[in-house]
Amino acid sequence: MIRVLVAEDHTIVREGIKQLIGMARDLCVAGEAGNGQQLLEILRQTPCEVVLLDISMPGVNGLEAIPRIRALSNPPAILVLSMHDEAQMAARALKIGAAGYATKDSDPALLLTAIRKVAAGGRYIDPELADRMVFEVGLTDSRPPHALLSEREFSVFERLVRGANVNEIAQQLAVSNKTVSTHKARLMQKLDAHSVADLVRYALEHKLV
Repeated sequence: MIRVLVAEDHTIVREGIKQLIGMARDLCVAGEAGNGQQLLEILRQTPCEVVLLDISMPGVNGLEAIPRIRALSNPPAILVLSMHDEAQMAARALKIGAAGYATKDSDPALLLTAIRKVAAGGRYIDPELADRMVFEVGLTDSRPPHALLSEREFSVFERLVRGANVNEIAQQLAVSNKTVSTHKARLMQKLDAHSVADLVRYALEHKLV
């Protein structure tokens, strides 16, 4: 039996989730909390496999609660339930320790699937959001920023790091200076670099040179 603790400050939403979980034979509600502080207190006394965590609760919000839950001696898996179907928010939640991210307008059956998946040690991202995350955030298994560069951008990056200038790179790749400058601007944005020196530092840190 998978025990679920429901942390949600809206009573109606919480009751709906409890009913939904109650209909599944392999799931049960171990407890409920209306705010982050209450959740942390209940977790210290209530064993469970999954915390269904609303991200925008009063007091200690969901994002703040995630590291605190992860710091417990036997932490449950955290499935964030949010009204924000925002890629950046999901990326942040997963980065700091959530195992899954579901949105409140997702199919109820999918929510049960998500609970089972994170309870088994897996990860879950709302399918519609997963597509957007790949494009908007590039967070699939927290890949390093250079994994987001296109092949051409990576070629320009490598040459810049080795000391070539825009004109030389344009000749080597048989493209115009303008094209190289566009690739350079894009890759610097993706790597959060403001100068070629920043690129060199990044390349050394990630053992790319």
